[in-house]
Amino acid sequence: MNSLTGFGPIATAESKILILGSMPGVQSLQKTQYYGHPRNAFWPIMAALFNDFDSIDYEAKKRMLERGGIAVWDVIQNCNRRGSLDAHIEKTSIQPNNFRCFFNEHPNITTVFFNGATAEKLFKSFVLSTLDPSINTRVYHRLPSTSPANAGLSLHDKTRIWKSALAAVL
Repeated sequence: MNSLTGFGPIATAESKILILGSMPGVQSLQKTQYYGHPRNAFWPIMAALFNDFDSIDYEAKKRMLERGGIAVWDVIQNCNRRGSLDAHIEKTSIQPNNFRCFFNEHPNITTVFFNGATAEKLFKSFVLSTLDPSINTRVYHRLPSTSPANAGLSLHDKTRIWKSALAAVL
């Protein structure tokens, strides 16, 4: 098992939406880029959402999200995992990110989208109970994973579902 550490968030004070993954895969960690696997559908979906197919370098992609009010982060800060699959995460090694602090610093985030079932499950298991329920008025939705491992949906279908969900709150 490899000990892994994720990235800091892509976020601004104006972020209204948070998209949460579980933990970056091997290629993403090597590139130090969210959704760095060339077959991951995340960046093509965001390009379609913002009609911005010119943002090909990572810094430009991050700026596209920031301008659109979207933040990106992962549930897990540290864990042990063999390979890239969420199924190989050693559950007892999981250390979640500090969402209490994050949400205090980003109070405009009203909607959280989970990039797949694992991110949602991990958030509910490790994070949700740590948030103050009296001020946790955010809305949570799970979307289909953009990972190439989620081969049950085509890029077209993933894009349609994601665009519809995000457009409803943008």
